[in-house]
Amino acid sequence: MKSDHQLRQEVMDELAWDTAFDDNRIGVEVVDGVVTLTGHLSSYAQKYAAERAALRVGGLKGLAVEIDVRLPGASQRLDSDIAASARNALEWNVVLPREGIQIKVEGGWITLTGQVEFDYQREAAEQSLRNLFGLIGISNQLTVQARAVPRDIKSSIEAALQRRAHVQTKALYVTVNDRVVTLTGMVSSLAERQEAHRAALHTPGVERVIDDIVVV
Repeated sequence: MKSDHQLRQEVMDELAWDTAFDDNRIGVEVVDGVVTLTGHLSSYAQKYAAERAALRVGGLKGLAVEIDVRLPGASQRLDSDIAASARNALEWNVVLPREGIQIKVEGGWITLTGQVEFDYQREAAEQSLRNLFGLIGISNQLTVQARAVPRDIKSSIEAALQRRAHVQTKALYVTVNDRVVTLTGMVSSLAERQEAHRAALHTPGVERVIDDIVVV
């Protein structure tokens, strides 16, 4: 098990290695394996990239992102302009439904509401907006209303986990109750936990995933 000091150094090294943002503007704190990122960056896309960089480091038990987005003057945009760009981005994404997603923009912050059929569509909607000019943040409040119910959601998820060679599946357990999936067990990194969670979310028929996996 990595010490907090070692984990902090590895996160800092990973942030320095990534060229998508200025790591000098990010502070790193680690307490009992939980990493907190602080500071400020000049776009939401950079903030998200910093989060993903930290998650690439093995041994994290948790991650808190307290980075502020401070747009430079040239990046300031009207909420109406951001809303129009967001609508265009969603309409150009072929995996999203043509209707059912509503957009609200306030102070550069986008809130998504409405319904989609699959959780991967919920993720795709947010992904389509992350690089918008002038964006401060995204609140993804889309709900999943699955229509199709596969014969065996549990088997589908377990098979998906088995196909992911970098996820240790022997200590993972899947239970299903009326389209709600609960994941329990142990993995060795936060990245493995997120990959298992993602596999369950992308399974047809799943409306919600309760993640009780423990990182050891």
